[in-house]
Parts: sequence; structure tokens; C-alpha cells
Amino acid sequence: MDGQNLARWTRFAGKGGIGRCVAVQDCVAESAEDLMFLKGDEIVVLVQLSEEGRFLGYCEGVVGQFSASDVHFTTKL
Repeated sequence: MDGQNLARWTRFAGKGGIGRCVAVQDCVAESAEDLMFLKGDEIVVLVQLSEEGRFLGYCEGVVGQFSASDVHFTTKL
């Protein structure tokens, strides 16, 4: 992700994105596009991706993709 897009998504995350979720398990990034997080981390949901059950999120200053099966949504999207 280029710096301009990263800055845009970071600003959107600061405004709350489209919702929030909490990690229900540790998730190690398998590719550069994936979001890495630990159980209990709060993730700001930025957008639902076209792929079923995949989202773009923000956690601990990092933007990346994650699966809905790894989190519990705490707000309605």
C-alpha cells in the first residue's frame, strides 16, 4: 500500500471507520496485505472487501486485511 492510501485509511480509522471488532484469536500475517493481531486487540473496520468474509482493518497503527472468522464484531457494520 502506498503512503497516500495508508494516510487516507489511517485518517478514516481515526474517525471510527465503519465499525469495530475484537480479535478472538491470535492471527499471524501470512502476506504483506494481511493484518496481524493478538487475541483481545481492538480492530477498526475500514471496509468490507469483495472477497466473502474479508475486511480491511486498522490495528496498532497498521492497515491490513483480516477474516471475519478471526474476530467478534462489537458494532453493526
